[in-house]
Amino acid sequence: MSKQYAVKAEKRERAGKGIARALRREGKLPGVIYGDSKTPVLIAFSANDIQKEWQKGHMFTHLCELNVDGEKNLVLARDVQLHPVTDLVEHVDFLRVSPKTTLHVNVPVHFINHENSPGIKEKGVLTIAHHSLDMICRATEIPESIEVDLTPFKVNDTITISHVKLPAGAKMADDNPDFALASIIPPKSSGAEEAAPAAAAAAAAPAAGAKTAAAATATAAKAPAAKK
Repeated sequence: MSKQYAVKAEKRERAGKGIARALRREGKLPGVIYGDSKTPVLIAFSANDIQKEWQKGHMFTHLCELNVDGEKNLVLARDVQLHPVTDLVEHVDFLRVSPKTTLHVNVPVHFINHENSPGIKEKGVLTIAHHSLDMICRATEIPESIEVDLTPFKVNDTITISHVKLPAGAKMADDNPDFALASIIPPKSSGAEEAAPAAAAAAAAPAAGAKTAAAATATAAKAPAAKK
């Protein structure tokens, strides 16, 4: 079951930049509710309330019980507009949903149990190809995240989507049946690291010898000729 949070809002009659500025002076933000074959509704809500939810990082995967003048609406944030400098929320588009609604959602991927992975223990490096996944699922069954257990993976292993157990009723939006999520690559060779300074020293030795020979030649040239 998708997690939920609650926000109170009120209807607003007009749209436009002037209205948005007036709302912000009152500590409010503009938004809209659309979808479910119903007329879109313009709303306004507390800027602080929405900013707090946005900072929690879950607005695109958690449902919202949006109370508009006493009427409860089950919605999901689909677009959040941010200020280009401050990154503060400026506007939110909410989609009406129901238990029958099917959505494309972007779900974060979390890699867990690093300390139990043989590859990590051998100082292998986890290289991540995908930090999130595009999935199709019901609105009321959106997973908060997808967890990938690193326990069985060794150095040179590739972790693919087939290694992940998806939530019931969810499927990948990508047509590729089995793509790579991450891999554990070998650690850097200590021998290679030690060879680099040695090679630099070896390259410097002939140069130093050439400088010494040149200096000796110059000194000999400057010395006065012996008298006969």
